[in-house]
Amino acid sequence: MKFTLPLPVICLFSIALAAAPLDFRRAVELAAQHSASVALAASEQEKARAGYLELRNMYLPQLTVGSGLGYTAGFPLSMEGAAPSIFNVTSQQFLYNPAQKWLVRSAQAQWQAAGLSRDDQRKQAMLEAAVAYAELAKVNSQLQAIEQQEQSAEKLVNIETERVQASVDNPLSLTRARLEEARTRMRSAELEGTAQQLRQQLALLTGLPAQEMQPVIESIPALPGSSGGAALGPESDVAGAAARNSDKVKVAEAQLRAMDFRAQGEHRQNWPAFDLVSQYALLARFNNYSTFYKSFQRNNATVGLAIRFPFLNFSQNARAREADADTVKAQHQVEAAKSQASGEALRLQTAIKQLAAARDVAQYDYELARAGTSAAAASITAGKATLGDEMTARLNEQQKFDVLLDAAFQLQKAQMQLLRATGELETWALAKN
Repeated sequence: MKFTLPLPVICLFSIALAAAPLDFRRAVELAAQHSASVALAASEQEKARAGYLELRNMYLPQLTVGSGLGYTAGFPLSMEGAAPSIFNVTSQQFLYNPAQKWLVRSAQAQWQAAGLSRDDQRKQAMLEAAVAYAELAKVNSQLQAIEQQEQSAEKLVNIETERVQASVDNPLSLTRARLEEARTRMRSAELEGTAQQLRQQLALLTGLPAQEMQPVIESIPALPGSSGGAALGPESDVAGAAARNSDKVKVAEAQLRAMDFRAQGEHRQNWPAFDLVSQYALLARFNNYSTFYKSFQRNNATVGLAIRFPFLNFSQNARAREADADTVKAQHQVEAAKSQASGEALRLQTAIKQLAAARDVAQYDYELARAGTSAAAASITAGKATLGDEMTARLNEQQKFDVLLDAAFQLQKAQMQLLRATGELETWALAKN
């Protein structure tokens, strides 16, 4: 028995799916898979792998099948280094080549560096998605608060208009109320634009439509040391952890190995090398071989070793010195990467302490504003304040709440960046709640 849902039910079900909230972990996972920077790094990794295979496969037979058909007048001269023939097969492969062995190792190290670079881009995409997700959640909370702020501002304007018309308040009070309303509308437009940009950024990172970017605040994992405490305190060696776990440092170290292997290979280009070569040719009688050679046969084959012993090559010597200089440069780049990673981690650790203090200041400021609103409401009951005073206090409270949300997000962002610097971002972002 076949059961078919009515069309209106199907439409409602589709709309519900489209409006389904996006979990934090899913957003981060999708960003790690679909980010354009990750795709570019994957292409570079595949290119490095092909370069490695190109050098390694020189130890395998390189077969060439062809023909050297041509007219011969007099002695049969060679065509492209081979005798004129109806059909020929040539094969060549490295048998012993000390330089090639080190060049293969260098290409393999470059391939590993490309893989590490891809992993670095993947974690960077995860950080960007995590920060954008948290900021969008914060902006959505601010947009909800700004609606109440707009209502309060409108009420304040209406109250001041009535009081000015009744000659109770000065016209400047109405102007101040309208200024607050205009500022609220400006802030609302700013937040809406920011939310739209963040949805678009998340859409580019995750590959999902922008309208599906509905973050869930509760899905964001708790950050370690959220109050700037022990997890991120001076006793934690964030500088050492960053130097050890930084993907940029690992990439620089892999490139150093590649440069060192390449230098080893360039120095061995002047060493003896042996190639295994073979050739088969089917010769034609019309090329006059029987006229110039005592004995002629159509099927011919050669198998042997091609031995090379370069004993004087000034150009290669200069190339080897150039490779040595690249190795020294790569060593300095490793040290610079470690220093940069450690310095960035220490900077973030200091910034987190400052931002935690700023968040606490905003929290206490907001609590005082809430107390002021409650005091204004009590004063109205006692007949010591007006509705305008209460609306002003409420507007102040809502503005302090907006500042608190911004301060909390800046702290959250710095904590995420520190997790990225110390190599702990992926563990935190993909943790199961």
